[in-house]
Amino acid sequence: MTTPHHATPRRPGPAVHCRALTGDLGAVSAAHPSAAAAAVRALQAGGTAVDATIAAQAVVAVLMPHSAGLGGDMFALVHEPDGTVGAVNGSGRSAARPVPGGSATGIGIGAQVTVPGMVAGWFAAHERYGRLPVTEILAPARRLARRGAVVDTDLAAAVAQQRPRLQAGGAGGWDLLALSAGDRWRQPALADALDALAGQGPDAFYRGPAAAAITAAVGRHGGTLSVDDLAAHVTDLSPPLALAWDGGNAHVQPPPSQGVLLAMALAWLQDRPPADDHLLVELTEAVFAHRADCFRGAALLDAELVVDPERATRRGGPRAYLHTAGVAVADAAGMVVSSLVSVFDDFGSGIWVPELGCTLNNRGAGFTDGANAPAAGARPVHTLAPALTVDRNGDVLALATPGADGQIQTLLQVLTALRRGDDLATAVAAPRWRSEHAELLVEAGHPARDDLSARGHGVRDRDGGDPVFGAVVAAGTRRGAPYAAADWRRFVWSAVA
Repeated sequence: MTTPHHATPRRPGPAVHCRALTGDLGAVSAAHPSAAAAAVRALQAGGTAVDATIAAQAVVAVLMPHSAGLGGDMFALVHEPDGTVGAVNGSGRSAARPVPGGSATGIGIGAQVTVPGMVAGWFAAHERYGRLPVTEILAPARRLARRGAVVDTDLAAAVAQQRPRLQAGGAGGWDLLALSAGDRWRQPALADALDALAGQGPDAFYRGPAAAAITAAVGRHGGTLSVDDLAAHVTDLSPPLALAWDGGNAHVQPPPSQGVLLAMALAWLQDRPPADDHLLVELTEAVFAHRADCFRGAALLDAELVVDPERATRRGGPRAYLHTAGVAVADAAGMVVSSLVSVFDDFGSGIWVPELGCTLNNRGAGFTDGANAPAAGARPVHTLAPALTVDRNGDVLALATPGADGQIQTLLQVLTALRRGDDLATAVAAPRWRSEHAELLVEAGHPARDDLSARGHGVRDRDGGDPVFGAVVAAGTRRGAPYAAADWRRFVWSAVA
């Protein structure tokens, strides 16, 4: 039996507590209610938490193309029933052949497209952790693409805002651009692409006509991504970056994810008394000074972090991106997954591939400086940073949120609230802040708002539920039972089977 839990609509006023739901076969928290329903269907069919995660991510790719799609990436942390934790890096590299006369990201939006890694990530994760046939896992997404779904207000607003970029990327003929909220949208090309994946596997995307269509679209916009780049793509499966946390352990995605920045903050807090919000803001800005060095991974845990306990230094660091979608799933056997999917900016690069019914990422815009400088055949530092904790009792919790540089900050606030003794619903529902370009965005009703302003932070008030504060998905096992909770922000939904 499915028990849906509706996320409160955006900007509803005071935060409401979305209670955790406990399931029998499993539990899911996802960025869209139809994604949660697809995950529940997989669990009811006997699938693992990874099967359910892929089912949910595929639905997100169909219904939320501004956040994710076949042209984007995925990261996941997987806790197995025996306690082993693995990391799936479903991201790709920039073109192996440099752009003539420019840097890896310098000429045309096509130069910002990296090899899409989500599709290969699905198959690699499924091979190691899955049970159901891929055809069955992708069935809900294929059906929604083929039969159609209603355009929601968030998608319609994203189209209106990004229309010039989409048109510049060749999407002028995409029928989505002619639809309004409430209209039914059918995606036959995307349905065909998903059918091909279900029947033929990843080669249906990384080789043959699909690969040729992707590279042709990139080439039309100044990029040099080649069919050889797609054919050579490999998904990395590795251990996560782990550290002691609150009597148990915390696990974050290894490089190229900037999850190490969250690990740095947790390591700094581990042997100190509970921190107030001022210290957490200062700590956030201190770790973001190391963003370009994220490829150092665990070595960064020894970096000295200078944090002023009294006054705001207003160093800045975190940026203003808002995108991505999360899925967290737990099954009755004890497998727990924390995951994120993304095309980076809204609709990624905006480059439209009509043959596949999707846009391509612009993850190359994540190159910055130092070790993260643009380079041919390289992965940039990724904002995608799912997290997973195992407490002293062996209970597992997967947490993830959209929000680019806001991800580290939101998870830091939730994890420190849990360490303080708050229950999950309270920790997720509480008002948040977000450091951004040396300003501090503070959600309405935050109890520390005046103190933060008095300490010198550049406070900017925001409405409750503003998208800048993320949308946490949470699922795990508690005393062996799977449970999940949904943020009240955005359109996050939880359900159990």
